[in-house]
Parts: sequence; structure tokens; C-alpha cells
Amino acid sequence: MEAAIYSWAAFVAHVTTFLVVAFRVIMRKPAVGVALSWLLLVGIIPLVGVLFYLLVGERRVGQRRAKRIAQLHTDYSLLADRMVDPAMTNVDWSPHSPAARGMDQLGNTMLGIPTVAGSTGELFTDSAEILKRLAADIDAAQTSILMEFYIWNVGGLADKVTEALIRAAERGVQCRVLVDAVGGGKWWKSEQPAQMRKAGVKVLPAFPAGIWTAIFSRNDLRLHRKIVVIDGTVAWTGSMNLVDPSFFKQDAGVGQWVDAMVRGEGAAVAPLAMTVIGDWIVESNETIEELIESTGLSRITPQGTAAVQVIPSGPVETTDTLLQMLLALINSAREELVLTTPYFVPDESLLRAICGAAGRGVKVHLVIPERVDSLLTRYASRSYLEELIDVGVQVHLFKDGLLHTKSITADRAISMFGTVNLDMRSIWLNYEVSLFVYGAEFGEHLRDLQQTYIDQSDPLDPETWAARPTREKLLENTLRLMSPVL
Repeated sequence: MEAAIYSWAAFVAHVTTFLVVAFRVIMRKPAVGVALSWLLLVGIIPLVGVLFYLLVGERRVGQRRAKRIAQLHTDYSLLADRMVDPAMTNVDWSPHSPAARGMDQLGNTMLGIPTVAGSTGELFTDSAEILKRLAADIDAAQTSILMEFYIWNVGGLADKVTEALIRAAERGVQCRVLVDAVGGGKWWKSEQPAQMRKAGVKVLPAFPAGIWTAIFSRNDLRLHRKIVVIDGTVAWTGSMNLVDPSFFKQDAGVGQWVDAMVRGEGAAVAPLAMTVIGDWIVESNETIEELIESTGLSRITPQGTAAVQVIPSGPVETTDTLLQMLLALINSAREELVLTTPYFVPDESLLRAICGAAGRGVKVHLVIPERVDSLLTRYASRSYLEELIDVGVQVHLFKDGLLHTKSITADRAISMFGTVNLDMRSIWLNYEVSLFVYGAEFGEHLRDLQQTYIDQSDPLDPETWAARPTREKLLENTLRLMSPVL
């Protein structure tokens, strides 16, 4: 009798659990394949399935954080009134392709961020030079410094930036530093955060992680942005964390990380500053009014001719705007498309768009590192290459370190440069920032940089690749199933 009651209770619990999860899955409207996979997993292995779904099935950021992100729309309006001259959004589209104007409209419609005209951008490709120049800009700061990074690492020239930041705070500059709690985990255990705070730098961890926070939000949603804004007039962004490659992950067996950053002035500084300030507000108790007053931010003066659209992205914040922008960029190519990324684990739409570009006669180059620091990602990434090779995509394996630059150029006329990897984690889970730059001037410079990466790479031979052992193909294809969480 007791056994029958226990079996009946277990059956009721199983059905109830399945129905509750099924309701949540259905109401969130994920891709059909994703939805069916979750329903199958929960139906067959209810306890494990429910636990796994709660951990990674939804892009939960927590109720408090979601409310603050929703409030950012009002805060951004105040910042825009303070920093953006309406004339900056009156872009002359006549020198650009129709695709550029369409992308501007796409980003503006889906995210409310238009292209701004009147920016300069200098591309830096040497890590030592980047750190030295960044320290010099900090030493020249007069009113405010806003910084956010995924990783901050002790050692080498990175310490020169820390020392410059401390000096700035000691002379009265308002300094705020946001570093991801997980990406900067080792740095948070070092002495530098305390040294900064003692000097007057405001330092906060982004997205604190732990068992308690996992109940209310996902621990693997990370702040992957790299932005520095100085005095509201100079901004840095790109792929490089606040690390000296000579002192960073030397035991990973992949060589030094190879990065690029852009130093900008003019109109594009405004949306980059707004992005950092929004992230700071979400993590702190400061109001937008307090920030505006203490940082002394004022209206940006346009400089240069570049037209730039800044696209921040992340769960809750922007739905799939970034993916739509990437697809539009890839589909705009008519002659040549070049992509560089350290981690290539695309979703189906991105993979199809790249294959489609090659299929319609566009010369497509994909440049990826020969070795990456994640074994799982390395094998999952390989599972996509055969499909690309079959349609004529030229795959280049970068030999001289871990190529970490994230970039796309289409016909040297439209470019993407920023923090986003061409993987599902960056597109769906991380908080990223991407510059979509319209015009040949920056496109030519970025394409020249991409060519240096190609010159330091080995082309992937189709016959050799097809002949790799079946056990490797099986491993690659199996790990491909884990792509959404790699």
C-alpha cells in the first residue's frame, strides 16, 4: 500500500514538474528545437532536467537587476540630452551604400541607438603601446575616468595603468572602475582593488556570482565589455582586457594573446560613455543625476568624419539586436567578407549567412586561432569548418598566439569592431559592445590589420581536413551540441 502511494506521489510530482517547466518554456517562445530539447530532457530525467533548466535554461538576470536595466531607458534620455548634439545624428548617407543606411535604421528601430557622425578613430594593434598610451591618457585626465573590463590582471604594463589611475584619483579626478566578478576573479583577490579604493577610486565587481545568486539569476551571464572613457572626450574600446600579454595566461599553451583597440574622439564617445554609466548604475546605488554632476560630462564636440553606431548587447537589455546587425552586415557583402574571432561557435542563422555569402560569390575569409584556451570550444568550433569549406570559405589558422581581435569587414566599406566573439555565448549571454563603422576610411585600416593576421596564418587544406580521424569528428560533433553554453 505504502509503495503504491509513493509511486502515485512520484508520478504526480513528475507530471506537475513537467507541466510547470513546459509552461515556462512555451511562454518564453525559444527556438522550436531548443524548446523540444528542454521538454524531452525534463520529461525523461525530471530531476536533472529541471536543475539544468534552472541553471542555464533561461537568461535570468534577477528581479532587481531587471528593474534597474528597465530604468536605464529614462537614464539614457537624460544622458543623451546632456551629451548628444542632435546634429550628430544627421548623417549624410550619400557616400555610403544603401546597406549602411538600412543597418542604421535597424539598430535605431530595435535598440533606439542611431548612428552618430563626427568621430575619429585610431587603431592600435600593439598591446604594449595600448597600455602605455592608455596610462598617458589617464595621467592627462582632469575631471572623470570611467572604465569597465571583463578581466584585469596584475603584472607588467597593466600595473602602469593601475598606478596612473591611483594618481588620477589622488589629484581629484572622479574615477570609477567596473570589473567582472568572475573574469577578474584573480584580480579581486589581489591587493590592487584595496589600493585603488584607498586612493579614492570607486571600484565595483560586475555580476557577483555564487550559490545564493544562482537561485535568482544565472551565474554565467558576464560583463564582457572593454571600455574606457576619459573626461567625456576620449574613449577606448576593442578586444583587449586590462592585461599585459607577457604576464597573462602564460601556462595556457596558446602563446600570447593578440588584440586590437581603437582610441576615439568626437561623437562616438557619447554612446560609449552612456554604456559604461548604465552598467555602473546597475551595479551601484548611484543615481544618474549624481553621476552627471560628479563626472562633469558635457555635450560632445564632433570631430572627424567617421559615422559610428554603438551597439551594446546583453540579456534583457537588447533581445537579438546584435545578431540582426551581424546578419545585416554579412548579407551586405558583395565582393569580400573577412571575419576574425578567437571563438567560432555560431548559431544556425549566423552560419547560414556566412555560407550564403560564399555561395553567392563573395570571397569569404575566416581567421581563427590555431589554438585556443578552451579545449571544449576548440573542438566544438572545428565541427563547423567543414560546412564552410564546402561552400568555398577560406579558413585561416592563426599561428602566432591566440588571436583575440573580434572584427568583420564587408567590402572594406562597413565594419564591425568590438568585444563580441562569433559564438552563441557572446551573442546571447554576455554583455558586449560593438562598433558598426560606416565608411571606407576605417574599413581600409581594419582590413589591412586583418591581412596581417591572414599573413601569419596557415590556410586550412580541405583534403587534409576531410581526412581527419572519425573519432575526432565524433568528438567535435558531440561537443557542438553544447555550443549554446560554451
